[in-house]
Amino acid sequence: MYRPSSLERRLLDEFQGGFPLEERPFRVIAERLGTTEAEVIEALRGLQEHGVVSRVGPVFRPNRVGASTLAAMRVPPERLAEVAERVSARPEVNHNYERDHEFNLWFVVTAADRQGVRAVLDEIAAATGLEVMDLPMVEDYFINLGFPLRWT
Repeated sequence: MYRPSSLERRLLDEFQGGFPLEERPFRVIAERLGTTEAEVIEALRGLQEHGVVSRVGPVFRPNRVGASTLAAMRVPPERLAEVAERVSARPEVNHNYERDHEFNLWFVVTAADRQGVRAVLDEIAAATGLEVMDLPMVEDYFINLGFPLRWT
């Protein structure tokens, strides 16, 4: 079982939010943690390699920079892995997940504008031969997903 180092734990605990908006943010983080920029970058690489962190980057309020939508598909169970892999390969898709529902594959698409989002959904439908349901946001709510981690 993977056990994060003390530096990795601090990165996970202290930088879920408030990421420095600086030219060299990892140097600023390193100064706050009393280490080097290279060690911070290497620790983040290790967290990604072990699947603890999927990405490091900004989260923008939906549809403030570009456009996005939630999408869902009805995928035959025997094709789920293949279709999910095809959907995930799109650079406009930032995550997808399986749900125990008639619509069993859900994902978020982002693009420069609404027409770009529509084009991606149409391309996924054409590539898979399956309909893609477009669920654009009607009203947004902010939920802070950061939480303190407990290390044993």
